[in-house]
Amino acid sequence: MLSLFNQPPVLPEGFYYYPDFIDQEEEKQLLAIIQQIELHAMVFQGYTAKRKVASFGYDYNFSTRKLTKGMPIPESFSRLIDRVATQLLVHREQIAELLVTEYPVGSVINWHRDAPPFETIAGISLAADCIFKLRPYDQSIRSRKSVISLPVKQRSLYIMQGPARSNWEHSTAPVQDIRYSITIRTLK
Repeated sequence: MLSLFNQPPVLPEGFYYYPDFIDQEEEKQLLAIIQQIELHAMVFQGYTAKRKVASFGYDYNFSTRKLTKGMPIPESFSRLIDRVATQLLVHREQIAELLVTEYPVGSVINWHRDAPPFETIAGISLAADCIFKLRPYDQSIRSRKSVISLPVKQRSLYIMQGPARSNWEHSTAPVQDIRYSITIRTLK
């Protein structure tokens, strides 16, 4: 018998979670691809974060608040792009950005909503699990009780669109092991 404490969290409308979206072999292949990519320190509004990134497709500059065309998305991600596009019910050409991120032990993502030009956000977690947190963006309805914590397992996919994308913000708790993510975004 499940108690209230064992129930999965009620997720915001437009937030979807798919455990085991990719298998171990696909994860291994993606990690090998990532090892060939030159990652650089993430700089956000003059602050250098602990994580390292590489962005492909469109790139949002937080200093200028402008979207520019960046390096093309590597062909080595084609299979993953196709699978995510199918899950999102969009054409492959609608995938506008692919962001690779490395999170060293102890790193976090602070509360935020993704950059304004992007519509749907999809994230694949690699090499380690993390705790993903969501809370209402509107401060007038926010409280400690309104924070939703979701264990995001390695090889899983999460999607944020609609109200989950626009009315909620998200963060992650400090990671316990080195974690990688691939974030895929469409444009508005």
